[in-house]
Amino acid sequence: MMEMNTPLKFKVSNLSVHDIVLIPLLSASLTAGKMALSFIPNVEIVTLLFMVYASVFGFKKTFLVSIIFSTIEIFLYGLQTWLIGYYLLWPLLIFLSSMLYKKTQSEWPFAFLALTFGLCFGLFFALIESVFYGVSYGVVYWLRGIPFDVVHGASNFILGIFLYRPLENLLSLLRDKYAFQHAIQNSCKTQ
Repeated sequence: MMEMNTPLKFKVSNLSVHDIVLIPLLSASLTAGKMALSFIPNVEIVTLLFMVYASVFGFKKTFLVSIIFSTIEIFLYGLQTWLIGYYLLWPLLIFLSSMLYKKTQSEWPFAFLALTFGLCFGLFFALIESVFYGVSYGVVYWLRGIPFDVVHGASNFILGIFLYRPLENLLSLLRDKYAFQHAIQNSCKTQ
């Protein structure tokens, strides 16, 4: 094989093959989870999964998952103003979850973050709607959605309390098991 001598160096990616497979799978699990619970208004598992993914896989990988997830939403539902919020809110949640995980491993702070996130979800989207349709529309949008935000926040809290720790433990175990098996395979190749 011939090597080209050029001053230009292109760095394609820091992602491993494992990451290139993992990130779309996590994105697909978010879409599937959202669709599975879509028949119950404002009860969703996406917030919980983003918090768990950020805790287990870190900010960078989970940020890429959020971009893919939000883009898939465009293909499913069309380009809408609320999708702008997805591109902003999910990375914010991922960032907060990553920072929180560095401070504590208890499920309670994550449950309260999920509660706050659910309660403020409609307000954030009302701000985005205000930019496009006016402040009065944004205020009505938010006020009309308060009952849904309460359900959203409460269900996020309940899911966080009961499912954060088991999911985080399971995914950490699987991540570590893969890393161990991958290390063994690499050491066998070098011998």
